[in-house]
Amino acid sequence: MQEHQAQIETALTNLPEFASGQAQITSLTRLGGLTNLVYRVDASDQKLIVRIPGEGTESYIDRKVELHNAWVAARTGISAEILWADGETGVMISRLIEPAETMTPALFKSRSGSAARAGVAMRALHTAPEPFEFRFELFAMIDDYLAMLREKNATLPEGYNEIVAAAAPVKEALANNPAALAPCHCDPLCENFLDDGDRMWIIDWEYSGMNDPMWDLGDLSVEAGFSPAQDMEMLTAYLGHIPTAAQHGRMVIYKAMCDLLWTLWGLIQHAERNPAEDFWAYATGRFERCKALMGSPGFSGHLRAISG
Repeated sequence: MQEHQAQIETALTNLPEFASGQAQITSLTRLGGLTNLVYRVDASDQKLIVRIPGEGTESYIDRKVELHNAWVAARTGISAEILWADGETGVMISRLIEPAETMTPALFKSRSGSAARAGVAMRALHTAPEPFEFRFELFAMIDDYLAMLREKNATLPEGYNEIVAAAAPVKEALANNPAALAPCHCDPLCENFLDDGDRMWIIDWEYSGMNDPMWDLGDLSVEAGFSPAQDMEMLTAYLGHIPTAAQHGRMVIYKAMCDLLWTLWGLIQHAERNPAEDFWAYATGRFERCKALMGSPGFSGHLRAISG
């Protein structure tokens, strides 16, 4: 904690009130985060979040892109106000959003209307008036992550390459029926959503970029463990109407594809011995879920729906 406090105190000197000594830290609280150090800072009359990037993240996250996209999201009104950030190191200071609950799968189930509020928030993101930098290319990222794992001589779950090959019809269907790209979060973990009961906020823009909007909805559904009813609640709030078979099918297809991609991300964390959690279990769990969905009776029907 002492080492991190020194980093946080150094970062805070970039705010005038801390540089002048007018503001002082009164309490420091470590928050969640799989790869980064994230702290709540209570100081005098303000409450802040200081994010210090984890070691090694510079190999796969462009901090300048992240910062640009975070500013766009903040100006759109769906994310935290950024007070200071370093586009080189990725250290960022933002205003704490409160009162709001940091979401979890359990809270998405227990907080009435939360799936709909998430859908409304993502609609605001996807219709932001400014574009994001970076284009999120699913299959190119799979290839890049596989190359990184080869360099590390990492082990893949048995059958992973076969599932990548089995996803070829999905790649073809998406290429033949492209969606208009929009600013997307691309990594909608439950913990990246903050709910105050009336509206949902979205934070953490490390993987954001221009993408098919249905990726965000499909990925959140997976992360939150949504039921079919919650999927429909989110989609209906997002679209403003009951989804068509093609819209629903596109979201379900991305549920499988996000697990295919994040399996590899988990394997990279495992190879780098990230101690935040058991990333081998994380990766293999996602892979098994991907295989189950792609092998389910309805998956081919969803593929046909998006192909018209």
